[in-house]
Amino acid sequence: MAKMTRYALSFSGGKDSTLALHRAVRQGLDVACLFTIYEGSSERVRFHGVRPSLIQAQADAVGIPLVLDHTHPDDYDVTLARVLDRLQAEGIGGIVFGNIHLADIRGWYEERTLARGLKHVEPLWGEDPLTLAREVVAAGYTPLVASIDLARLPREWVGRQLDDALLDEIVLRPGVDPAGERGEYHTFVTSGPLFRRPVSARTGERVEMEGHALVDLILGEDDAN
Repeated sequence: MAKMTRYALSFSGGKDSTLALHRAVRQGLDVACLFTIYEGSSERVRFHGVRPSLIQAQADAVGIPLVLDHTHPDDYDVTLARVLDRLQAEGIGGIVFGNIHLADIRGWYEERTLARGLKHVEPLWGEDPLTLAREVVAAGYTPLVASIDLARLPREWVGRQLDDALLDEIVLRPGVDPAGERGEYHTFVTSGPLFRRPVSARTGERVEMEGHALVDLILGEDDAN
């Protein structure tokens, strides 16, 4: 019997990577670990504005090991190469991503993944963004809006739960991708079917960074320990 491929999943803590994980698990893929690359200078996942400790709390709640690395002083390409080399050395044979329709972004990752002989899997690719966003909600996940692009969405939406009502508002915004695939907004998932327990994150200070409004999510005592 052929040995089953072990996969790592690129995980931002948001709805798309969570849905990619949800689908990968239900398709029978052996997702052996998650990996997250954050900015060492800001100690946050870029654009999402989420701190690595929150991603770790998610991974703990889901029960899948997490590999963390940061970009400072190295750039993202160098850091990703280091992470992929580590994963491959630990027996990972494929990488799962949560891209939807941006071909240049997918191509960038695919080139680097395949160059190492790793399988490249995209469970969400080519599907309707609004349908995917509604699938996250319908499946029972609870994403919080962690950041928004101030040029395209109102800062008041930061900290809101992404639900069907908010998606109804988003689709009324001309030129805005309902799934936020072009960076219109980013989310942090606190609970759902894959979670053994919810992540107790409360909203704290709201800050602005690089044209984005972010909410500082703070872990409860149980998840912080």
